[in-house]
Amino acid sequence: MIEFKYTGEQLYARMERAVEKVNERLRKTVQIVEAAEIPYAVVGGFAVRAWVAQVDEAAVRTTRDVDILIREDDLPALIQAMSDSGFYHRQTTDLNMFVEHPEASARDAVHVLISGRVEKTGDPNPDVEPSTETTGFRTVPLPTLVAMKLNAFRRKDQVHILDMISLGLIDETWLERYPQRLRLRLQELIDDPDG
Repeated sequence: MIEFKYTGEQLYARMERAVEKVNERLRKTVQIVEAAEIPYAVVGGFAVRAWVAQVDEAAVRTTRDVDILIREDDLPALIQAMSDSGFYHRQTTDLNMFVEHPEASARDAVHVLISGRVEKTGDPNPDVEPSTETTGFRTVPLPTLVAMKLNAFRRKDQVHILDMISLGLIDETWLERYPQRLRLRLQELIDDPDG
């Protein structure tokens, strides 16, 4: 039997701190890229949070990492700016990321997506422009974000799209915006929102 290691106030504090740490990481990253004048867009879970919060803040989900989209030519400047600000750069075969200390998990990272690059399969990442200004950071327009989520189509991407469908941000009229492969994925989620 698994027992809770933390109880009461300790547990609440750990849960709150986990959310605040990733929020702080986003704020730091945005400050760094904006000070370095690097064109960017926040994508992934934080971008979904920004769009969902426009409709219903109670529907906002937490996210464990920060995803930022930049142009490939700006990667050296980003590495320099983030390193100068105390982040550590890591590169895997698929991904550039920044962590706040050398032993940090990839879960506690800023993940860098490159415009025009195909991450796994499917379509290339969009450009950082056009972008949309939220309170605090730049992100991609909602149709672009939805296309990215449909392209990746992992379980968390599907959940993000389902959240947006449930809030009326996306509906059947959106099907015509996307190529056949993405249209079929969106139709699947619209037709069976409970999986």
